[in-house]
Parts: sequence; C-alpha cells; structure tokens
Amino acid sequence: MKIALIVPARLHSTRLPEKPLADIAGKSLIIRVVEQGLKCRNITGVWVATDHESIFEHVRQAGYQAVMTSKDHVSGTDRIAEAASSIDADVFINIQGDEPLIHPRQIEDLAAVFQNQDIQIATQMNVIRQPEEVFDYNKVKVVTDIYHKALYFSRQAIPAFRDLPYKDWFAQAVYYKHVGIYAFRKEALLKITQLSTGFLEKAESLEQLRWLENGYHVHCFLTEYESVGVDTQEDLDKVNAIVRMMENQGFNP
Repeated sequence: MKIALIVPARLHSTRLPEKPLADIAGKSLIIRVVEQGLKCRNITGVWVATDHESIFEHVRQAGYQAVMTSKDHVSGTDRIAEAASSIDADVFINIQGDEPLIHPRQIEDLAAVFQNQDIQIATQMNVIRQPEEVFDYNKVKVVTDIYHKALYFSRQAIPAFRDLPYKDWFAQAVYYKHVGIYAFRKEALLKITQLSTGFLEKAESLEQLRWLENGYHVHCFLTEYESVGVDTQEDLDKVNAIVRMMENQGFNP
C-alpha cells in the first residue's frame, strides 16, 4: 500500500500574512511541516499542494516535492484531491500546513488503520480535558458509534443533557474533540470532492458533514498527540520559543 502525505498551503492568510513562509528558528513553517512528515515510516513521500509560485519555488529549492494547484479551491481537501490525481498512491493523508510540531507517530497511527480494507476515510479525535472546550465553537466535537464511525461532528457540545444545566455536562460524559488530520483512499477522495455542499455543512461550516450527508463513513480514532497550530503572530512566537528550547536541549523538533 502506497501512502502519500500532502500538505495544502495557501499563501494568503487573514490573521498571519504569508504564513507558510514564516520563519521558525531558521526554517520556514512549511518546510518544518514537510520535514516532520518525512520522519514517518513506510510512506511514499510528502508533497506540498499550493496555489502560489513563491511557495512552490521555496519548497522545491529546499529539495522537497511540490504541486501547483488551482487558486479557486475553497477547502484543503479540494486542493489535495487535485494534487492526488497526479500522484501514484493508494492512501492520501492531509497534514495541516500550520502544524510544524506535528508528531510523526500521530501520522503513522492514522496510516496504520488502512490495513482494514473497509475504511475509506479516517481521522482522529482526542479526549477533551478542559470543561470550557466543550462549549467553545472553535473546538469541533464528534460522537461515534461502537465501530469508530462518526455519527456527527458539531461546534455545539454533543452529547447534550436535556435535564441538566450546562455546568454539569462535563462531569456526565467523555467529550471528544476532532483533530484536523484526514486520510482517504484515493477513490473516495476524488469522489467526495465532487459532492455538492449540503445543509449540515452550511449550518456548521464543517466540510466533513457533506460526506456524512452523502452516506460516507468517517472512522475516528483516538490519539494522545496534540499539536500546536499557527494561526496568529502570538502562535508563531510560541512555536518559535518551543523549537528553540528543544534545539538548545539537543532535541530535533
């Protein structure tokens, strides 16, 4: 089974201009993401899928693989699908382009689930440890059936307890937060990007609901790993500090 890692990367970012090229202790954010991916075992390779020549040239000059894609894609999944159409692989894993500290083992764990031939789409989740995250609309929650298939993703707290005040919900259930790393078999990836946007996706602004609405199973697996995303200058400063500390201690982040 050939497994390819694809990192979607747009040049423009509202909160952090030219984010993929931002410096982190001497290397760009996008290069650090690629290098974390290359630490994974048993993969075919890592490709950056981008809409801008400056990122394409930056990645290629660093000695890594990049694919130019349309500027019109509305999601990272659409961008990955275009890149995947020209790459010889069976499974494609979408690594977020703003997580330079993603752990290679997290990616390997997701790749391993495709030993089950029934799985077409897979993602990860972790246990919510802080009560305030349950009601944070920026933290996407997920509930699954006993076979790890997602029943629903929501920005709302799910499950809900009808007869209890909000403050008591966290003590009544284990809540799970969706981790934004996806893996697809090639055929499924190319098909889901042809689907029309559905009501649930529009309501929650979550593209994975389009797949559920159209009958696709999204398998969700627990992970203990949590990465640090870079969305703002504050995030970038935080990651820079972490990387410099690790390097000073002799670790290769």
